[in-house]
Amino acid sequence: MLNIGILALQGDFDAHRQRLEELGATAVLVRKPEQLDDLDGLVIPGGESSVFLNLLGEAGFKKLSEFVLARPTFGTCAGCILLAREVVSPAQNGIGALDITVRRNAYGRQIDSAILEGPSKLEGGPLEQVYIRAPRIERVGPAVEVLAARDGYPVLIRQGKLLAATFHPELSDDTRVHAEFLRLVAQYKK
Repeated sequence: MLNIGILALQGDFDAHRQRLEELGATAVLVRKPEQLDDLDGLVIPGGESSVFLNLLGEAGFKKLSEFVLARPTFGTCAGCILLAREVVSPAQNGIGALDITVRRNAYGRQIDSAILEGPSKLEGGPLEQVYIRAPRIERVGPAVEVLAARDGYPVLIRQGKLLAATFHPELSDDTRVHAEFLRLVAQYKK
């Protein structure tokens, strides 16, 4: 059984919890840094990346960074921004674990939210992608594998033990993205 934490400070962390439990994992809502200690993996959900930084504080951000550098982590939307090496529009500090450049809110405001379907490298055909004030990955490093794209820009990527999406797979009926993360965690745990 995999113990997967979900950073439960903001965003739809409960939708991630439900999806992970549906796929057979034990989901732990993480609200304090010490809760990271016994986890096999972590999901950083959407929300507002700058608010995450404020809520975590310096000590919480340090503990989160240590976890991300050591264990499998999956960031969606704001979580993707926090994992990025470079954030623009506006510039923002992050963990820097993913060799990507991310532009915040690149697909527009709340009113520009959309549900699209696009090709992916995940088995099973096109992938539903739910966008809400989504960032855009504008650059990927050589170690980053693009698993899905939108208009030529990566929207689902993997680098080593890290997975990131600019969309919200927790709001789709498609379970493949979370299943891919659980496979990554199980592989790393071995």
